[in-house]
Amino acid sequence: MSLTINEIAEAVGALNTVDQWSERAVTSVGFDTRKLTAGSLFVPLIGENDGHRFIEQAIEQGAVAAFWSAPLAEAPADFPVIQVADTLAAMQQLAKYYLKKVAPKVVAITGSNGKTTTKDMTEAVLSARYKVHKTQGNFNNHIGLPYTILEMSEDTEVIILEMGMNHPGEIKVLSDLAEPDIAIITMIGESHIEYLGSRAAIADAKMEITSGLKKDGILIYPGAEPLLQERVQGLSSEQLRTFGQEASNDLYPLQVKTEMKETTFTTNSAPDVQLQIPVLGTYNVNNALAALLAGLATGILIKEAAGSLARFHLTKNRTEWLKGYNNSAILNDAYNANPTAMKLVIENFSRLSNNGQKIVVLGDMLELGEWSAALHESIKEVLSPEAIDQVVLYGEKMQVLATALVEENIFDEHQVHHFTGEKEPMIQYLKDTLRSDDYVLIKSSFGTDLLSVVRMLTV
Repeated sequence: MSLTINEIAEAVGALNTVDQWSERAVTSVGFDTRKLTAGSLFVPLIGENDGHRFIEQAIEQGAVAAFWSAPLAEAPADFPVIQVADTLAAMQQLAKYYLKKVAPKVVAITGSNGKTTTKDMTEAVLSARYKVHKTQGNFNNHIGLPYTILEMSEDTEVIILEMGMNHPGEIKVLSDLAEPDIAIITMIGESHIEYLGSRAAIADAKMEITSGLKKDGILIYPGAEPLLQERVQGLSSEQLRTFGQEASNDLYPLQVKTEMKETTFTTNSAPDVQLQIPVLGTYNVNNALAALLAGLATGILIKEAAGSLARFHLTKNRTEWLKGYNNSAILNDAYNANPTAMKLVIENFSRLSNNGQKIVVLGDMLELGEWSAALHESIKEVLSPEAIDQVVLYGEKMQVLATALVEENIFDEHQVHHFTGEKEPMIQYLKDTLRSDDYVLIKSSFGTDLLSVVRMLTV
């Protein structure tokens, strides 16, 4: 980044003059004083703490200017502050300005599950030809998205922005800021149904990604989802691209072979090109199809994308295999969960062959509201004693599933183990149980914190 203080002040409509400092260069933007570097613009956000209190630390870290919404009399002497009514709004406004200045293609991604994996795959596909910048970690909200934009270098050709939400209207704000050229909806599940009320309302919220879509922009979505079929009618057919397992989609797989650490497939668009992704699961093939459609929309043929897709780097804690306790193998997918996603990963895990036991460790799924009990119990539909040897459940909400598995004679009582409260008894049980060649799937919502269990069971 290379912006002058005067340029920033004009971009955000500063309430004061910065003539004395107008040509001073700003090379980065940040709101966490611990991560600021020399040349930074400091954005003091106001949340549980007022960021203005940390201005001295920001200066010590190398900040050369700051947004300022407190009284000017409280600003440090002989240091340039850009007075604004709202520091977060100013950061968003600056991000919008910088995005237009750099003018990369914008790919926006949302969905109830698979956002991050699809983002990583899309980066791999588009990196076959373009210089790409993407959302890091979970910086996918009204703070993280503008920060991601302001982090990109000026030679960025494509920026991939993940868009998260848990309430109506949130994605609209992000889409209007980013004005995507390509928007991707990975799937409609039950995440955040507690706040949204129904899958239909979730679909409405995900469709907000098209609010800022450019007039000639493209929407990529799962064609078999009826809730989206109903909601894309406002876009022209030239703007729509569909993916999925069914032959009615624009892009679909012809042959799929899934193994422990990789999945191979071919597509209708390039049946002679065998594609490989270094992750388990047919559901990840759908994510790859969405990424390939983004590539096709930017001129990248599937053959060109194949090599980089095979080497894509998955963000940590998403369906990653780890070396487990006592030479077991742990499939860590404990970062996020909703019923649809949990069922998909269990189905694919169940198909694996190994010489030891297959054990599933499932934790509470959060933000399901009044549907929580029924949705937790519904996981029984994909749990079979022919494929799974033991079911280990954690959390109060998983009680209904534990009860159903035993009372409906799906599993014997000794195969189902339910824990609540402190995790140590469950961890000790698993350590006492695990043997060489056992496979263990660990899946839950992030707030249930089964990632702490993963840490205790990996070596």
